[in-house]
Amino acid sequence: MLDKLQAIKDRWTHVGDQITDPAMMADMRIYAQLNKEYKELKLIVEAYDDYVLLLSNIENCKNLLETEKDEEFRQMTKEELDELLPQVEIMEERIKTLLIPKDIEDGKNAILELRAGTGGDESGIFVGDLFRMYSRFCDAKGWHIEIMNENPSAAGGFKEIVAEVTGTDVYGILKYESGVHRVQRVPQTESQGRVHTSAASVAVLPEADEFDIELHENDIRKDVFRASGAGGQHVNRTESAVRVTHIPTGIVVECQDGRSQLKNYEQALKVLRSRIYEIKYKEHLDEIASKRKTMVSTGDRSAKIRTYNYPQGRITDHRIGMTIYNLAAFMDGEIGTMIDALIVAENAEKLKGGVN
Repeated sequence: MLDKLQAIKDRWTHVGDQITDPAMMADMRIYAQLNKEYKELKLIVEAYDDYVLLLSNIENCKNLLETEKDEEFRQMTKEELDELLPQVEIMEERIKTLLIPKDIEDGKNAILELRAGTGGDESGIFVGDLFRMYSRFCDAKGWHIEIMNENPSAAGGFKEIVAEVTGTDVYGILKYESGVHRVQRVPQTESQGRVHTSAASVAVLPEADEFDIELHENDIRKDVFRASGAGGQHVNRTESAVRVTHIPTGIVVECQDGRSQLKNYEQALKVLRSRIYEIKYKEHLDEIASKRKTMVSTGDRSAKIRTYNYPQGRITDHRIGMTIYNLAAFMDGEIGTMIDALIVAENAEKLKGGVN
């Protein structure tokens, strides 16, 4: 392992030299990739340096015990050695975790899309509950969430809502939420008190930038129209809403939450770019999904991943069989424990199968 870690450190040093090379800085795409690699390798290099220092201290203690005659000093050295030895296994596990190949898009921002599924009005209300849950979670993480498009449901909640989430490692954490979420509860519209099952789909896309997807003007059709729903007189009286169609793929995106046509157009292109990029990225994920049973970042929107059972106050994630009996707190944004468990499960699969 030490040879592998030294090779990583050598690569980190080389990348650091490249970053300061004016020729590399002239190509912003390459420069951005090198910067990202440098930051990722730095964590491993720091852990490697700590590990080497730990081994060195252990070796020094052992040498002292072999040569030192003073009993008091020998006792102090033994105590120090007893403290150092257990740290080896802990540090090795940490390094193994750091060496697990990250999915290439984990550090990106994300586009979060929620849509009502089966269940009529109750499904739209559930979408509203889920969006509130994610909003609270994002606030706690210090992330920024901005609504890009919304289609309110008459009974409350949303038929559809799309938002951009920006922050540190957003996609790498939120990607575990992609799939079908099922809720079991007595609907607000149900007078007989019977438990109904409804569903909503969640899609988390890695936000693509201009470096990832280049959009050609001739491939895009732009239509403008008046926004509907809430937004004030200005929004509803002017043709500020934008619909863009990507002709080669047929992908259509609407944005109407911004106050200006330009703002909505920029937002629509951002979502369009991410949806096109998702198609390419999903091909990469599909290659490895069959090798990992807990691979949950494929964005398979037809897979039922989680059930929210209100009568029993529980949430069950079907991918890892984990159940939490704290529904109120969970719906208030405390979903970190579940996501952490999913990350641990997937990392375990990566270590077990050696899948990149």
